Amino acid sequence: MEETKSKSGLITYLETVKDELLLKVSWPTWSELQESTVLVFLTTFILVLAIFLMDFIFGKSGDINSTWKGLIGFIYAFI
Repeated sequence: MEETKSKSGLITYLETVKDELLLKVSWPTWSELQESTVLVFLTTFILVLAIFLMDFIFGKSGDINSTWKGLIGFIYAFI
């Protein structure tokens, strides 16, 4: 009896999920999806560029024996 009850509960749950996804969720249009994708790519590119520039300027390197100390270290070497 309990197995039938749990199966019917699962079926009811899945039907509810299907109805929710098909009828109540507002899905973006194709053009909205493309605009959002471009926005995510541009934001990601800008953040990657900013992190790269900070690493380049301040000389953060994964190698302990690296001679590159960043542009600031390069400038201080001349002062």
